[in-house]
Amino acid sequence: MRLSEVTWTDVRDADVDVAFLPVGSTEQHGPHAPLGTDALNAVAVAEAGADAYEGAGDGQGADRGEVAVAPPIPVGVAEEHRAFDGTMWVSPETFRAYVREAAESLVSHGVDRVVFVNGHGGNVEALAEVARQFSRDDAHAGYGVAFTWFDAVGDHASDMGHAGPLETALLRATNPELVREERVEEASAGAADRWGEWVAGVNLAHDSDEFTDNGVVGDPREGDAERGAELLDRASASLAELTAAVVDRDAV
Repeated sequence: MRLSEVTWTDVRDADVDVAFLPVGSTEQHGPHAPLGTDALNAVAVAEAGADAYEGAGDGQGADRGEVAVAPPIPVGVAEEHRAFDGTMWVSPETFRAYVREAAESLVSHGVDRVVFVNGHGGNVEALAEVARQFSRDDAHAGYGVAFTWFDAVGDHASDMGHAGPLETALLRATNPELVREERVEEASAGAADRWGEWVAGVNLAHDSDEFTDNGVVGDPREGDAERGAELLDRASASLAELTAAVVDRDAV
């Protein structure tokens, strides 16, 4: 159930187990992928994960309730991409407050389990803190966790760069019309091999333009639509498994 497409009475009458709050970013993704890649991918995984959860049952013959998929939060913690035109960002403090308060509004309607479905690496640290504070707040009974899709795709996760094979593959599987295929060779030619400049386990680079001229890390040519479909299957299955645990778990 997409909250943006149903009425308030639909939500009132539904048996909602949990809400998914997709969280992305509006930032450069090289010359070939859109600025909204992270939000688009988070939404795709959230919707597929909702279908997987709702169709699974509880293993004892009973159907699960519904998942309320909230509209995505499209601007995140992305100042590391500030050198590239079109990138937007907010401070971690603003981001944490906004996301947490958005989740708390759902609790007021009885939806007290929330999974933050994340598509941007720069949000990871802030979202972990959001989930902790949301779950510890004695003012409500909410409980939440943060899920980052590209950490939940098995051995593919080692190929995660930026606008590289994984993000491009998922876009090709879910939003192929948005990939500028005629620019993929250019994106590959100017890509960095890895994220950052590392010495003694420390990344010396604070911003992405310090190590990649066109914003790409990894080879997008290695992310075709078939791989994207597999990524979506793996991420959505992982999300459904996590969601069942979140729904069944007693709040802290």
